[in-house]
Amino acid sequence: MNMTRNPSWERKDLLGLKELSAEEITLILSTAESFKEVIGRPIKKVPALRGKTIVNLFYEPSTRTRISFEIAAKRLSADVINIATETSSVRKGETLIDTGRNIEALKVDMIVMRHSYSGAAVMLARHVGASVVNAGDGWHEHPTQALLDIFTLKEKLGHIEGIRVAIVGDIAHSRVARSNIWGLTKLGARVTVCAPPMLIPPCIGEMGVSVTHDIQEALAEADAVNVLRMQFERDSGDAFPQQLEYFKNFGITEERLKKAKKNIIVMHPGPINRGIEMSSEVADGANSVILEQVTNGIAVRMAVLFLVAQANENRKTRRARSAKTEVHVPPDGSSASGPSVGVSESQSVRDYAKRVSGLTGEPVSGQTS
Repeated sequence: MNMTRNPSWERKDLLGLKELSAEEITLILSTAESFKEVIGRPIKKVPALRGKTIVNLFYEPSTRTRISFEIAAKRLSADVINIATETSSVRKGETLIDTGRNIEALKVDMIVMRHSYSGAAVMLARHVGASVVNAGDGWHEHPTQALLDIFTLKEKLGHIEGIRVAIVGDIAHSRVARSNIWGLTKLGARVTVCAPPMLIPPCIGEMGVSVTHDIQEALAEADAVNVLRMQFERDSGDAFPQQLEYFKNFGITEERLKKAKKNIIVMHPGPINRGIEMSSEVADGANSVILEQVTNGIAVRMAVLFLVAQANENRKTRRARSAKTEVHVPPDGSSASGPSVGVSESQSVRDYAKRVSGLTGEPVSGQTS
């Protein structure tokens, strides 16, 4: 397997799919293909991230995502630390930024974070030099879940461009839906969202998707259906439909699949609420790829960890080289050759400005004549 990093990946963080280009998404998917071969070996390990330390910082409950990231990191030979916020200093009032900075002070290379607030991963990435990977933030994005969904579709169908995907369920509260929409549409897929009116965001059409409230219409031409978890815990005003009512009108059943394409792919990010989002017969049936999604999540997360770690390492190397070769112009007019030691670029510019001012007699901006 060729482990050479593609120079087109330059991001130290993965915060969402909205900001990525189609080429960057494709690079992650192609890198994941190589790592899929690794996890199929008898010895499922490569030394790609040996010596790196990765912290899983989860502010929300998680089973699949946290374990998947942990396995992915260990398959790359990284050291992994799991932090449960309910037993950490967060309970004592420590802020997210302080938590991140303290973790970084322990010489950690990467933080994988899940948080209940949208934008939390972006904020943390702005305040730490370590790489940050978004494992889900509020209702915003869940980029690695969407990437593994897209990887699974590509594996099954051979391509993404032109396929039709129906996303069914709690669109309003779903970070999985948003990341899937960004990723799929960037790669040329046609996406339809389907849910009761109260679970469809009013401006969802601006993301380039079609909207329907008819489940059979959504399934009619779909090559795949991604069934979202109904997040009843987020219903603060009894706005959600009753569970049995929802299953009757929007649940994926064998009867409904008989009217769809014969080989329609059934997906779910988990955990499944059987008898609410889909029947057990569908979840365990021939069209379901739910467990394959879980397996593919390891390869996709290996690819993400590898790419962002290498990008951040290269970033640090470039900065170190830039600091060593920085040219300093002394204020006394002596030779300016050779590297500057311990002097910032802004200080060098100010010194040079003073020197020019002294030679010409003209005032420099910020000085008085």
